[in-house]
Amino acid sequence: MQLSPIAVPLTGNLTNVDAARRDVLMQKAKDLEAAFLSEMLSYAGVDAPEGSFSGGVGEDQYASFLRDAQAKAMVEHGGIGLAERLFQSLVRHDHAGG
Repeated sequence: MQLSPIAVPLTGNLTNVDAARRDVLMQKAKDLEAAFLSEMLSYAGVDAPEGSFSGGVGEDQYASFLRDAQAKAMVEHGGIGLAERLFQSLVRHDHAGG
C-alpha cells in the first residue's frame, strides 16, 4: 500500500524567521510527529510477537527501537502532515515572542 504525503500549505508570514531557526523548528516538529507515530504503532500492535518463533524477552526489550526507527522513516517520507502543522504553530509562537 502506497501512502502519499499530505501537502499542507504554510500560512501566515513565515519570512520573518531566519533559515537556521526555521530548520530547528522543523526538526522539532518532525521529532514530535515521529514520537506520536511511534506511540500509535505501539498501540496498533505492530511490534507484537508472532507465535512460538518470536524473539521472546529480547525482542520485547528492543521493539521500541524498531518502532522509533519506523516512525522516523515514515516522517522522512511525508508522514501524516502533523509535522507541518506543528511547524506552523511553532513559527507563529516564535514570531509572537512566546
